[in-house]
Amino acid sequence: MSALSLVLRDPVLRLASGLSFLLGALACTIGPYVSVLAVETFGLGDRGYAAMLALSTALSVAAALWVGIRADQTAQRRGLTLLALAAQALGLGLVALRPGVASFLLHQVLLGPVGATVFGQIFALARLAASTRPMAERDAVMGVVRALFAAPFVVVLPLWALAFREGAPVLAVYPVSFALSLAMLAVTWAFWPRDGATQWADARSGLSFGAALRELSHPRLVSRILMLGAVGSMMTLYMALAGLVLSPAIGRGPGDVALYVGLVAGLEVPFMLAVPRLTAGMGRARAILIASAIYVLHLGLMPVLAPGPWLWLLVLPAAAGGAVIITLPIAYLQDLLAERPGTGASLMALQKLAGDVMAALAFALGAWIAGYALVALIGCVLGLAAAAWLAQADRR
Repeated sequence: MSALSLVLRDPVLRLASGLSFLLGALACTIGPYVSVLAVETFGLGDRGYAAMLALSTALSVAAALWVGIRADQTAQRRGLTLLALAAQALGLGLVALRPGVASFLLHQVLLGPVGATVFGQIFALARLAASTRPMAERDAVMGVVRALFAAPFVVVLPLWALAFREGAPVLAVYPVSFALSLAMLAVTWAFWPRDGATQWADARSGLSFGAALRELSHPRLVSRILMLGAVGSMMTLYMALAGLVLSPAIGRGPGDVALYVGLVAGLEVPFMLAVPRLTAGMGRARAILIASAIYVLHLGLMPVLAPGPWLWLLVLPAAAGGAVIITLPIAYLQDLLAERPGTGASLMALQKLAGDVMAALAFALGAWIAGYALVALIGCVLGLAAAAWLAQADRR
């Protein structure tokens, strides 16, 4: 049975996949335009946007950890997910109905980070529902759920590009996002299984909040989160560099950026669905190492090949390597805390934070010394070295 068929036949996995798809549609509806809204529409300026971004990132990580630990403590995942979705809908609704600096900041800094915790809870639910399946099928399930999060990017972004070309205001993303958040809230209310009435055992962790935090500070966990963050930083650098190296100075422009990113995102989806077959017979850490070696071909050569036609060939290693780098760390991190799926899912927020910090440092150092080509090279060395360390550590 294929992974997609497995997901479609299981009502809980079907729910997790549907929520992942709706969350992906929400993310690509509002995510790409937050910077423009902050800097231009609401007049925060570059410094104000940077401060808002730093604060919202910190609160997103804190909220993800609190919700993950609390879900494991109480085993009340349905209620916490509904709370997160309600906060998300409230924040988006306020901006949609009363757009202004106050409502925008309230959503971005407070209600949005609380709503973002639903991402981890979706994967925690999928993990629990897949726990009754053989180990080989669990990675396949996670791959499908993650692929469905990425799928809307291929369709929704071009639709918004068309809408803006026809004169739609940027603020139009908020009513649509509000509608998507209400749809997620309604689906969760109707179909999320009642706590304590599931086919799988979901025991309370028995850990205090402090004990759960101390567990997260174990060197085995911290080192792997940092290494996976370094691997993921390559994708953060790719998104940062794409719009900078495909510049009008070399005959490129926004259209080329949109086409390149769209092709990579579109090809990632079938590669994500094929990850279980492509990585069969190898451990996760080894698969991540091989995928990282493939991905550095894309990241390292993109600034070099940007002016010429060979650039378009790089979408293949970008999608093939990226699909593994995106999907396998989810199951890897969850297995580090297999008995606490909520906290395990929150590790993704810590991994992303680590990756974003490393990407920012690599960008600052490379751009200061020599330019964007060195930025890409630093990212390649950092990501590949981290993947090699991870494979060697797991082999030991």
